[in-house]
Amino acid sequence: MKAYTTYKIFATAKQRELVNITEDVAKAVAEAKIREGMVLVSAMHITAGVIVNDNESGLHQDIWEWLETLAPFRRDYRHHRTGESNGDAHLKNLLVHHQVILPITKGKLDLGPWQSVFYAEFDGQRPKRMVIKVMGE
Repeated sequence: MKAYTTYKIFATAKQRELVNITEDVAKAVAEAKIREGMVLVSAMHITAGVIVNDNESGLHQDIWEWLETLAPFRRDYRHHRTGESNGDAHLKNLLVHHQVILPITKGKLDLGPWQSVFYAEFDGQRPKRMVIKVMGE
């Protein structure tokens, strides 16, 4: 088995943002020269996540509204007693998770017809890393 690792740095302009990273993942798969295997895409911060879904703006708005309903910004999170103000970002991460594993088939990222890969930022406007690890034969 071979492995290939690359990192991407994000510093989003907004506090909360979805960034389409499908091409970044596909590029890493191509650079790895792995024909059959998998690729792990992982946000390396606990206030960000990785999502696979449709690249449709209405759905993106629905996702943000759903996340805000389940993990709303509030001033009274216990986490804020530490001097932080991002308790909701940590909870949003739990809802979408911080990583995904995707298939590689015949040397290509093997997504469904409507699937795109997104970096989901819940507490942005500062540099954060993401790792893309390609594994296989």
